Amino acid sequence: MTRIRMTVEYDGSRYHGFQIQHNANTVQAELENGIKRLTGDQVSIICAGRTDSGVHALGQVIAFDTQTSIPGDKWQFALNSFLPPDIQIIESNECHPHFHPRFDALSKTYHYIIYRQNKGRIFYRNYALHNTDSLDVPAMQTACRLLEGRHNFKSFCASGSSVKTFERSVYGCNLVEEKAFLRLEIKADGFLYNMVRIIMGTLLEIGRGNYQPETIEEIITAQDRSYAGPTVPPQGLYLVKVEY
Repeated sequence: MTRIRMTVEYDGSRYHGFQIQHNANTVQAELENGIKRLTGDQVSIICAGRTDSGVHALGQVIAFDTQTSIPGDKWQFALNSFLPPDIQIIESNECHPHFHPRFDALSKTYHYIIYRQNKGRIFYRNYALHNTDSLDVPAMQTACRLLEGRHNFKSFCASGSSVKTFERSVYGCNLVEEKAFLRLEIKADGFLYNMVRIIMGTLLEIGRGNYQPETIEEIITAQDRSYAGPTVPPQGLYLVKVEY
């Protein structure tokens, strides 16, 4: 038995998230079906992050066990022929038999993208949040700095999470302006359920002047979801990179 590790990118627009669900189209189901068509084997994939419906990935990492003789570095080319055009393997290799994409990860990087013009919005509707509000980006940047470090992020976690601890270390949090786009880049040792989307919603409230940047510290201290801003929609969110 060989464990294969892959880096996958996908457009999540037409999928109900990564994880297999009954009576719903998911990225995991497409990958497992593709592997079965290629090899005849029914495998069970494990992943670095179970992205939600509509969320995209540029660097999702998966692993699975197989008895087939396809060399690790050839899986990328072999499997892509059996996948839909909105899912692509960009790297593959044989890995340690106990490698786990989620538990072995040292950090993950997510981006959230906002499109800030009316013209062209239809072309980005599945890939960015459309927002033309006047935003105080420097104030949002100040708030980003306050999110960095090790904190209890319970206020930025949606209900329904079963985690044992809400503490996470944010290694970097930054906003980048590029023409019509505003991009949140955030790297941490792990993320809570909807954490990035709630952070983005809170930063937008700060940008609109509804919160002061220092409110971030109060929100963190409260450990209460009701103190933070709204959860923004999923289409602007991208799992960009997982580091090991």
